[in-house]
Amino acid sequence: MGILQAALARQYARTMREAYAFARSAAVAGGAPRNVLDCGSGRGQERMATFGAFADGEGFHYCGLEWNAAEAAEGRAIGLDIVEADLNRPLPVEADSQDCIIALSVVEHLLMPCAFIRECHRALRPGGRLVLLTPNISTYFTVLQVLAGQMPSSGPHPDSNELLLLEQPANVSERQRDDVSADTPMHRHLVVFSLKVLERFLTLVGFSVEHARGFGYYPLPTWIQPFFERVDKAHCHQMVLVCRK
Repeated sequence: MGILQAALARQYARTMREAYAFARSAAVAGGAPRNVLDCGSGRGQERMATFGAFADGEGFHYCGLEWNAAEAAEGRAIGLDIVEADLNRPLPVEADSQDCIIALSVVEHLLMPCAFIRECHRALRPGGRLVLLTPNISTYFTVLQVLAGQMPSSGPHPDSNELLLLEQPANVSERQRDDVSADTPMHRHLVVFSLKVLERFLTLVGFSVEHARGFGYYPLPTWIQPFFERVDKAHCHQMVLVCRK
């Protein structure tokens, strides 16, 4: 790995660490939710990572939705409520039934992310909380990628071999992309929002956006990124939005 690639890998690791820490704290701010829906749950690792302080409390119920059958089965094998589900379809939960929904590094892999967000609004009870963590397409790093003749962080992404080593694409649907061939790398992301567009759509659906934070200000050095994350969240690499129904 070259010097630049190693530096970007360190920046990416720091960005995701900080973004996940904020998203997890936001999900439990104000106390323990009773009914939690983890969209794109994998084996259910966020149950403890996000809700560990409340996971064994009376009345707490965690449900994960996961497309990958093997990972869903692993979660059920250790006693978790993990349901195989395609997040491009209506969520298999009743309306107004959830206190908190988390979707961490998920919406960018969906074929129909706007429909998914509408479903989250339907599933949440009034006052319920949605926490989204997703990349931001509107970054200066994206501009540099385009000027260098590369594709930004949205599919098709034929120059993503190095990035694929850092982030495995999520399986979220039975529908297969027909523009992938055996001699090209898998696409990382399908739809990537900008912060302003995602905030606007969440508001149109009926959410109130309580917090919107940005993480990772590429390609600036890591030591100065926290300053620019505070003053210019709209151009950070990752974004976390905390919303109320």
